[in-house]
Amino acid sequence: MNFKAKIMTSDDIDRALMRLAHQIIEKNSGIDNVCLIGIKTRGVPLAKRLAANIERIEQHKIDVGELDITLYRDDLSLVNKDPIVNKSCVPFSIEGKIVVLVDDVIFTGRTARAALDALVELGRPAKVQLCELIDRGHSELPIKANFVGKNIPTALNEIVTVQLAEIDGVSNVVINEK
Repeated sequence: MNFKAKIMTSDDIDRALMRLAHQIIEKNSGIDNVCLIGIKTRGVPLAKRLAANIERIEQHKIDVGELDITLYRDDLSLVNKDPIVNKSCVPFSIEGKIVVLVDDVIFTGRTARAALDALVELGRPAKVQLCELIDRGHSELPIKANFVGKNIPTALNEIVTVQLAEIDGVSNVVINEK
């Protein structure tokens, strides 16, 4: 993989997450019935950062959960014969709530589809919204994010990599060539 370009710095990510927090609050007329669920792996720290921003703005705590979609992927056999399944951790009811699914990059839309399947196992939310740090285009399914930090048009031979301090020790977004 060859490094091509740095698209976002840590400060850029922080600014995008603050903007996304404001958009989530505005679209939902507050956060009274809203919860955030991060899609493992990098969606989880993004959801936690968004929650911290929302709490700063609204002076009110928002529920945050973690969703593992491993067994709901339609490419599971292509990814690994023995997938590593992590547990979802959603310690609150999603019944009747507005659930904002949070992830790092939307590409084909298949991760979001798998997340919707996994979410249905937890209950019946009133509404589901999708929040992505990066939309790189090339959707294969009729799925579109409600909230996007940055649109980055890409070629199919490029890979968008989001690194977050909580997992990778550094925060940035880069494009690499395959």
